[in-house]
Amino acid sequence: MKSNIHPDYHEINIIMTDGTAFKTRSCMGKAGDTLRLDIDPKSHPAWTGQQRIMDTGGQIAKFNKKFAGIGIRKE
Repeated sequence: MKSNIHPDYHEINIIMTDGTAFKTRSCMGKAGDTLRLDIDPKSHPAWTGQQRIMDTGGQIAKFNKKFAGIGIRKE
């Protein structure tokens, strides 16, 4: 195996949507960095069975504004 080709593997902190935190090992960032999750198994519809609209960055509002007139017939 070649030496010095693998990324640094270290501990990082994960903070879930409900505020719970745990440590795991990853190649992301530097040792001790924190990753805050927007979607996790406690809030994702695939695991909860409930639909929830999360508008991150105004994408839903932008879509609604762009396509507001489609489907409306003027007679």
